[in-house]
Amino acid sequence: MESPDWNHLQDFLAVARTGRLTAGARHLGVDHTTLARRLAALETALKARLFDRSPQGYTLTAHGERLMVRAEAMESLMLVAQAEVGEADLSVSGVVRIGAPEGFGSYFLAPRLPRLAEIHPDLEIQLVAIPGTLSLSKREADVAITLSPPREGRLISRKLTDYALGLYGAPAYLAARPPLTGRVDMGDHRFIGYIEDLLYAPELDYMQAPDVDIHVAFKSSNLIAQLQACVAGAGLAVIPAFIAEGRPYLTRVLVDQVRLVREFHLVVHADLKSVARVRAVMDFISDAVKAERGLFV
Repeated sequence: MESPDWNHLQDFLAVARTGRLTAGARHLGVDHTTLARRLAALETALKARLFDRSPQGYTLTAHGERLMVRAEAMESLMLVAQAEVGEADLSVSGVVRIGAPEGFGSYFLAPRLPRLAEIHPDLEIQLVAIPGTLSLSKREADVAITLSPPREGRLISRKLTDYALGLYGAPAYLAARPPLTGRVDMGDHRFIGYIEDLLYAPELDYMQAPDVDIHVAFKSSNLIAQLQACVAGAGLAVIPAFIAEGRPYLTRVLVDQVRLVREFHLVVHADLKSVARVRAVMDFISDAVKAERGLFV
């Protein structure tokens, strides 16, 4: 049997994890026709069909499922070897992708990560700040900030910080609406919130007030869109204090009656925890949060 090119296992994993040839090619930085040729060569060498191909994407066959287990095990061993041997000089270089909630990623990390790039000029930092989560198990990100610790998988986490949220409105909106002196007055106001069936984490379900009939007039799956709608006078919004405090176009209301607390956790796959570039990013994020703890609480 022709010996397989084991470098093609990375190609196999990229397509298996994304389910798309084009997405796998983007991840690897190659042309999709090149990637297709490599997969075909791997299948020929193994004498097995690894994918069912359709207009909807690439689905693993039974052979592909078995290879997936072995390929991920080999990938894990290579990452451990890289951490123990290949990076013995503690060089910090290469690509690290960070997945973060859009608020924390855009308003806290983005202004501070350039400092990390200055410290480690050979490091390429990719920040994915979205209303959702990236899978560390599927290598969609190297490091993730989440709202709760992981419950399964070979993932390691540490709590970054608690963070407080309050109720905010635009000054013009508040001036035109009935005064807010207590929670009961919230029933006279419009609210901005998340779309219930698009919530990616239960911690974001803020509109639960059994003592008040809340009217949510504007909904978005994106926190930044909610913030902008609040600034434009669409209603009241629950916003993290580290984003809203000190901004003249927002006023906090019912400070003592409406205060929520949530958590940020820093998560990494067990295979990457000792890789120098990943450690450097994790330590930088942890130190930055610790240095500015007052922003969050």
